[in-house]
Amino acid sequence: MRLRGRKNIRESLERQPDLVVLEPQRLKGRWHEFFGNDNPIHIECGMGKGQFISRMSGNNPHINYIGMDIYDELLRRGSEKARALWQNEKGVDKVPNLALARGNVEFLEKMFEPGELERIYLNFSDPWPKSKHGKRRLTHPRFLMKYKEALNDIGEIHFKTDSLSLFEFSLNSFSAVEYQMRNISLDLHRHGIREDLVLTEYETKFVGQGMPIYRLEAVLGEKVQQEHRRAVAEELEKQSSRGPTRNYESGDDSEEE
Repeated sequence: MRLRGRKNIRESLERQPDLVVLEPQRLKGRWHEFFGNDNPIHIECGMGKGQFISRMSGNNPHINYIGMDIYDELLRRGSEKARALWQNEKGVDKVPNLALARGNVEFLEKMFEPGELERIYLNFSDPWPKSKHGKRRLTHPRFLMKYKEALNDIGEIHFKTDSLSLFEFSLNSFSAVEYQMRNISLDLHRHGIREDLVLTEYETKFVGQGMPIYRLEAVLGEKVQQEHRRAVAEELEKQSSRGPTRNYESGDDSEEE
């Protein structure tokens, strides 16, 4: 019965060549041909059940998205979720700006040419808590260098996790490879759910349980790094002109708006 179930899932995926890519290495350097346009490409590495990437594709029709996972069952669930979303909200069966790829991040360079991607999402990746498994963490420097190769000159990585230990490890990893970081949050939804961000299935669950969500954005591409450095310099200049914003002697920890 289990073998039959796996066969049925595989056959279901094979019937969806417009959405499901079972051999992504064949599209290396040709992903824009698959989408039929030159729009930027964003990828979620480890898409889970597909809630995040499906919603992102619906919200941003002028961006191409790839949801990648190694499990056929997750690809099947993701395809159902994406088609249902587009049918309910757009009235169409085809999802024009999304590909669900069966692939392993370990072999990212075999699936994408240098500079073929603009953004990588790492959402609630396996924390691999044992220190001996550190190299398996998707924010280990060896993976970060793979991402840098695949990203273009405005490339970014957006990272979210519920694991404080993984977040701390990741901060050190990004720093070690000299990636600049911005929008670092130790409790993303502290003041209420961020309506401007799309939540994953895990995130919805964890927020409901009152757990903090850790998030950061890493900028890798030369152009976006220059913009980031310019923005930081301008903010520092503004703060300097305003003078001190905290009253440390009175213990007032508020900041000026």
